[in-house]
Amino acid sequence: MQKIVEINGSNLTIEDVVAVARYGAKVKLDEKQKDKILESRKYVEEALSNKMPIYGINTGFGKFENVPISEEELELLQKNLIYSDACGVGEAFDTEVVRAMMLLRANAISKGFSGVMIETIECLLNMLNAGVHPIVRSKGSVGSSGDLCPLAHMVLPMIGEGEAEYKGEILSGKEAMKKAGVSTITLKAKEGLALINGTQAMMGNAVLAVYDAEKLLKQTDIVASLSIDALGGIIDAFDERIHLIRPHKGQIYSAENLRKLLKGSKRTTRQGEKRMQDAYSLRCTPQVHGASRLAFDYVKQTVETEINSVTDNPLIFPGENGACISGGNFHGQPIAIAMDTLGILVSEIANISERRIEKLVNPALSHGLPAFLVKNGGINDGFMIPQYVAAALVSENKVLAHPASVDSIPTSANQEDHVSMGTIGARKARTIVDHAQHVLSIELLCAAQAADFWDAKNLGLGTKEAYRTLREKVDFMENDVIFYPLMDKSFEIIKSAILLANVEKIIGLLK
Repeated sequence: MQKIVEINGSNLTIEDVVAVARYGAKVKLDEKQKDKILESRKYVEEALSNKMPIYGINTGFGKFENVPISEEELELLQKNLIYSDACGVGEAFDTEVVRAMMLLRANAISKGFSGVMIETIECLLNMLNAGVHPIVRSKGSVGSSGDLCPLAHMVLPMIGEGEAEYKGEILSGKEAMKKAGVSTITLKAKEGLALINGTQAMMGNAVLAVYDAEKLLKQTDIVASLSIDALGGIIDAFDERIHLIRPHKGQIYSAENLRKLLKGSKRTTRQGEKRMQDAYSLRCTPQVHGASRLAFDYVKQTVETEINSVTDNPLIFPGENGACISGGNFHGQPIAIAMDTLGILVSEIANISERRIEKLVNPALSHGLPAFLVKNGGINDGFMIPQYVAAALVSENKVLAHPASVDSIPTSANQEDHVSMGTIGARKARTIVDHAQHVLSIELLCAAQAADFWDAKNLGLGTKEAYRTLREKVDFMENDVIFYPLMDKSFEIIKSAILLANVEKIIGLLK
């Protein structure tokens, strides 16, 4: 039975978002939220009937905040807002990002502080369930006042405009909605602003990046352990006593993972047995991986909080002392800094992985392995060029990891004079995660090839399963072959987290 995700603005998880965005889970609105949504909408309508001036409801937007809007033009104001803000450029976001945006926006306004009609939320949910995916251009948001530009592209098909993908075909928004049997809506006062004034474009990217990065951090220990095993690494460096006296949680967990993965290995050595110390890329694995884990904890907590936050403006607080208050929850700075941090911590995972790849392929560093992990070097290049690819990816990551959040360009004639650039940071972070997955998949190929030059039967309990998982898809490379299909298979093992699932079945859950 397919999972159904129920939204109420308070309980949505990262896993829920991924289930809907990536795996097509259905969505429904919690019936208990309808009264709150109606109460919020009632406040808006009463304020309008009382001629109360409220930003973005019966006034213009941004620098036009003091321009009053007549009652006859209220719906035109909302429609024009969507028209004018749908000016994105660049490639369209992946479908899974768009689905995440739609779900997250619906969840935020379902909390009951945005003053929208229930039909508006249900339109978004019906589109998700029917598979109508707006074409959302990926560039054009400065990350406050919310993700105005990409979210406006998301809204266009809701009002029968723009473009959308339906069953693999890109259609006009109107035609896509008609074919899917989803009714379009007319935006009432406040609704256009409520739909686009939020952080959901950066968050669509952020949630998917965080989900993939969490899987990657555990798999990083698995792949590193196979490299350590294949290189006859010194196990003493992971002794619990070392890590307990520098008690960073991430470091302790990573070292514990390595001990579990390498348990029973006949390949690992003790200090002084063959050499006194390993290179940092092996010996300092827990310290480097652990630092990224610590930073990731902060990133994940920030994203989890934002998933169930209200981020539009102005906000409606109905009730006896009701109020409509203009604030700044649309500002993406919390996510901007978190996404820059995610980019940095994942870049470092890829950096040290590439150094382990170099140790495996370089005969001056690999402790007896053949040059570039191939028997007949010269006529064969072996794993020479995959290391180039890893080097290119980590170098590109270093450019991408430059923080976006430290930049700001004033907009709206200096009314919006500090912006977050959070959507840029989130897009970059997602790309960095993809690059790191590729680098780890190259290391996995190299480490398994190296293990075969000794005897894979001598690997540890966890490393043997990692080796077996790869060998189900990729054979030992006797002579040069067209390489990219092997890399694609290894990449899929990492991206899908099959490696993690298989290894944990053997040794138990990793920390």
